[in-house]
Amino acid sequence: MELSEAIRRRRMVRNYDPSRPVDPAVIDKLLGYATHAPSAGFSQGWEFLVLTSDEDRARFWAATSPPDTATTSWLDGMSRAPVIVVPHSHRDAYLDRYAEPDKGWSDRDEARWPVPYWHIDTGMASLLVLLGAVDEGLGACFFGIPPASDAAYRAAFGVPAEYTPIGAMTIGYRAPDAKSPSLKRGRRESVTVTHRGRWGS
Repeated sequence: MELSEAIRRRRMVRNYDPSRPVDPAVIDKLLGYATHAPSAGFSQGWEFLVLTSDEDRARFWAATSPPDTATTSWLDGMSRAPVIVVPHSHRDAYLDRYAEPDKGWSDRDEARWPVPYWHIDTGMASLLVLLGAVDEGLGACFFGIPPASDAAYRAAFGVPAEYTPIGAMTIGYRAPDAKSPSLKRGRRESVTVTHRGRWGS
């Protein structure tokens, strides 16, 4: 598939066919794409937790769904996905990298960073997974883990404190699902978000 087609076809899929497992080799391929994302100083401060067993996925949903959450069509559809990938950023990998002699920030001061590139780079790695899923004929959805669920998620999967889950991705074969009502807002065209030479031009 051409990249332009994968970009045009990419959308968040929120319902999956539970009878169609995803070949583990395909998941490995998608994670291989993730490692080709750009990263500041080639720090590569990302790690991915892959959940494919029924038990692990059930534990994920139990840990990340507030106990008083009623069953919803969103949760029903998402929990049918045969694969969950949780990307984690690693700030210390960047602070350590930029304290090396060729970078020269020996104090590891986080204030030197204009934005947290560890999160940005991990997000770009995640987008490569999403685009790769389209190329493989799969559906995928990136979504957030509620802050209130962070401790339960970490405890359930032994995630070290220095790694931050920036979200999670469901991956699988798409089943019929309703379009997000947010799409009624319409896609902003590039001409409306582009400024040439000076802001507002």
